[in-house]
Amino acid sequence: MGNFSEGFWNIFIFVCTLGGIVWLYLLTANNMGSRRPADGGGEVETTRHVWDEDLTELNNPLPRWWVMLFYATLVFGVVYLMLYPGFGSNSMFLGWTQVKEYEEEMARAEARYGPIFEQYAALPIEQVAADPKALRIGERLFASYCAVCHGSDAGGVPGFPNLRDDSWQWGGEPEQIRTSILAGRTAVMPGWRDALGGDAGVDDTLAYVRSLSGRSADAGKAAAGKERYDVVCVACHGADGAGNSALGAPSLADDVWLYGGSDADVRHSIAEGREGRMPAHGEFLGEARVHVLAAWVWSLSNH
Repeated sequence: MGNFSEGFWNIFIFVCTLGGIVWLYLLTANNMGSRRPADGGGEVETTRHVWDEDLTELNNPLPRWWVMLFYATLVFGVVYLMLYPGFGSNSMFLGWTQVKEYEEEMARAEARYGPIFEQYAALPIEQVAADPKALRIGERLFASYCAVCHGSDAGGVPGFPNLRDDSWQWGGEPEQIRTSILAGRTAVMPGWRDALGGDAGVDDTLAYVRSLSGRSADAGKAAAGKERYDVVCVACHGADGAGNSALGAPSLADDVWLYGGSDADVRHSIAEGREGRMPAHGEFLGEARVHVLAAWVWSLSNH
């Protein structure tokens, strides 16, 4: 889709656009002229629609000024397409493109606001988070680029973590948050139904996971689940279920559940697995803006 206006599609757009203009011209020339009989008679052609025995619908030609006005719109269309891009990726005579317009606007914004962000980028994130002006800027960046997933209040939704608590899947230190925003994260929890011995094994493991977070669980199932946990799950989540931020393995010993904490949600996570992705924002935001945004996010759970 990135090359939709290049190569074959460039030619396709050109043919369709130019063909449409030619077709409209021919339609106008053939159907908006005189409707008088070919034998030169004076009577106007009818549409052969008759009402009330003698009320006949005539097929009179359109007024000449109306036809000329329609021709003028075709001429306008041709001139417009010669000046502005309408034939695929061709920039035509004025050299105007949406990409060029966007780049020029971004260059003007960078010249105006870039020094402000660079000033903050030279400071530690903790110091930036103590500046009210920087926090207002970071909040606006969050509203523009992050709120659609994490919520307008950064409280998160199922599958997208809450940024206001102290539970961090990839670590909550300033540089860890900055890296998450800058380079993105990809987390994969494999499905373990077969490795755990089927649905019965999943239920036993679920009981043990419930007990890790302080919830009530069947003691027998939890004991059996611990044996399975120590074989399958301990490598990522740790012996005590505290998780491993280096791997993106969340803690199972708290009551924070990224995909929901109901038995059905946790069972699905164990049996079917989960896959989450935080896209990298460094390329289009730049390191300086990410620095300010990271300071605002860090401030949510540290102020």
